[in-house]
Amino acid sequence: MDYKKTASEIIELVGGEKNISNLIHCITRLRFNLNDESIAEKNKAKLEAVNGVMGVNKSGTQFQVIIGNDVVKVFNEINKIANINTSNSNGDTKKKGNVIGSIFDVISGTFAPILPAITGAGMIKAILAILLTFHWISDKSQAYTIMNAIGDGAFYFIPFLVAFSAAKKFGSNQFVAVSIAGALMHPTITALLSAGKPVHFIGLPVTAVTYASSVIPILLAVWIASYVEKWTDRVTPSMVKLIIVPTVTLLIMVPITLIAVGPLGVVIGGGLSKGVTFLYAHTGIFAGLLLGGTFSLIVMTGMHYAFLPIVVGNLSSKGYDTILPAMFMANMGQAGAAFAVFLKSKNKSFKSLALSVSMTALMGVTEPAMYGVNMRLKKPFIGALVGGAIGGAYYALMSVKLFVIPSNAGLPGIPFFIGSTFVYALIGLPIAFIGGTIAAYFIGFEDVEEAQDDKKEVKVVNEVKKLDKDAVHVVVSPLQGKVVPLTEVNDAAFSSEALGKGIAIEPQEGKVVSPVNGVVTTLFKTKHAIGITSEDGIEILIHVGIDTVKLDGEFFTAYINQGDNVKAGDLLVEFDLVKIKEAGYEVTTPVIITNSRNYSEVNAVNKENIKENETLLTICG
Repeated sequence: MDYKKTASEIIELVGGEKNISNLIHCITRLRFNLNDESIAEKNKAKLEAVNGVMGVNKSGTQFQVIIGNDVVKVFNEINKIANINTSNSNGDTKKKGNVIGSIFDVISGTFAPILPAITGAGMIKAILAILLTFHWISDKSQAYTIMNAIGDGAFYFIPFLVAFSAAKKFGSNQFVAVSIAGALMHPTITALLSAGKPVHFIGLPVTAVTYASSVIPILLAVWIASYVEKWTDRVTPSMVKLIIVPTVTLLIMVPITLIAVGPLGVVIGGGLSKGVTFLYAHTGIFAGLLLGGTFSLIVMTGMHYAFLPIVVGNLSSKGYDTILPAMFMANMGQAGAAFAVFLKSKNKSFKSLALSVSMTALMGVTEPAMYGVNMRLKKPFIGALVGGAIGGAYYALMSVKLFVIPSNAGLPGIPFFIGSTFVYALIGLPIAFIGGTIAAYFIGFEDVEEAQDDKKEVKVVNEVKKLDKDAVHVVVSPLQGKVVPLTEVNDAAFSSEALGKGIAIEPQEGKVVSPVNGVVTTLFKTKHAIGITSEDGIEILIHVGIDTVKLDGEFFTAYINQGDNVKAGDLLVEFDLVKIKEAGYEVTTPVIITNSRNYSEVNAVNKENIKENETLLTICG
C-alpha cells in the first residue's frame, strides 16, 4: 500500500484539511470529527474504493474510516500532510451531539492515543509472568524489579497519561493538566492522605483516596479545569495571561479535586468496577452471554470505549480483566458466520469473498466480514451474535482472564491470555467460531445472485459508462437564479474543486428539479444534498446552501426517495429560502460533477442568470 497516496485521497474525500476538526485512531479505524459530515457521507462509496480502506462507518459524532492493521501508518501520513494534530485538534469538543454520544467521543478521544503505552506495558507484564511461570527469572532478582517497574509504570502513573490526552481532547493546556495530576500524586500528598489522620484544606475536609492507577478522577478534573482555564483566559488581560491563567487554574483545580472531584471519581470508578464484578460473580453465564452476544453491536456504535476506564482500573488493581475477552468471542462469531456463508453460498465470487473475510476476521479485523458479508445478508449477522454469545457464556463460566489490553482481538492476540486461564481461553475461540458457523448456516440467508455480484442496491455508481470521445452530454439547471463561479463559493471543499468541477447558483426560489434523467443515488436525511447518477453515468451532487446540514432538515421538503428514477425537470426538493437566510446560512447552491475526472471537459454556461431546465453544464467524454 502507498500510505501517502491513501492518506491524500482520504483527506480529499472527507472534505479536505479545513473540514477536519479532529482526528484520532484506534486499533483499526481512523476516527474523524468533521465540520460538515455530508461531504464524507457523499463520498462514502469513493472512500470505500480507496486502496487500503476496508469500509466506512458513522458512529455518534465520529466519521470512521476502517483501515485495519495499517491504521497507524495511514494516520501518521495524514498528520504529515494535513498537520491536523497541531492545528485542528481543539475544535471537536464544541461539536453538537447527544450527551451519550459526546461522552463516548470524549472517552475514545482520550484513551485511544494512550493505548500503545498501556499495551506495551501490559505485554512486559505478560512476558514477566511467563518468565516467572517457567522459573527463568526470580522475583527477588534485580532484573525482575526493573522489568516489573517497566510493566507497572504506565499503569501506576496513568493519571499523567490521561491528563495529557484529555487536555488535548478538551482543548486546554496539556502541561497544566499534567501538573494537576502531578500534585495529586506528589509523595507528600500521598503520604498525607495515607497517614490515617483527618486532612483539611482551609477548613474543608479532604477525603483520603489513592490516585495512583486511577483514571476517572483525573478525567473529571481535567474536564472541569478546561472550563476554569478558558474562563480565566477570557477575563485576563493579554499581557499577564501567561502568569495568571495557569496559576488560577492550578490554585482552583487541585484543592477542588482533592476535596470533591477526586473522591467522586474514585467512587464512580470503584462502583463501575464492582458492578461488573458483581454481574459476573452473581449471573456468571448470563453476563458472558449478554456481553459476548452484543459486543459486535457495541463496537459498531463506538460504545466499547466506555469500558476502557473500567478495564484499565481492573488491570491496575487486579492485574487482569474479564470484560474484553467478550470482544474476542464476538470477533470469532463474525468469522464463523462469514465462514457459514462460504459453505452455503452458490455464488462463486461471493463465496470466495466470504472465505477471505472470514480468515481476516479470525486475525482480528472483523469489519470486512461484518459489513461486507454478514450485515449485507442480514441473517448471518444474527448467527454471528449467537456465536459470540455462546463463546461469551463459556468464557464467563470458566472466568477467563485477559492480562493485557489487546492490540488485536483475534488469533494474534492469544498471548494476551497467557496466565491461569490460558487453556480455557484457547478452547473458547473455536467454540465461538463454530457456534457462529452453525447458527448462521441453519438460520440461512438469501443468497447473492450471480447477476448481482457487481451491483450495489442504492449506492453511488462506481463503474461509469465509457462515453464516446466526440459525445457531448448536457446537464440542465436544477434551480432558477444567479450563476456563480465555483471558485467564489464560500466553502473550500467546493471552491477548490476537491469534490469535482461544476458551477454554483444563487437561487431566486426554493425549488430544486432534476438536471438529468437518472437515479437518485443519495438523499441525505437532512434533505439539503441530493446525489443523482444520469443514464450516461454522470454523477451529480446538488448541495443546497453552505453548512445547511446543521439545520437537520428544517425548512426542507423532499419529494423523492433514494433509489427513485427521475426525469429532467422532476421536482426533487423544496426549501424555505427566506427562513434559511434568517437562520444565518448562505443559500448558494453548488452543482458538482463528482466524477469529473472521468471526462475530458466539464464546461459551465457563460450566463449571469439561468432558469430551470436551461443548459447549465456540458460534458465531453
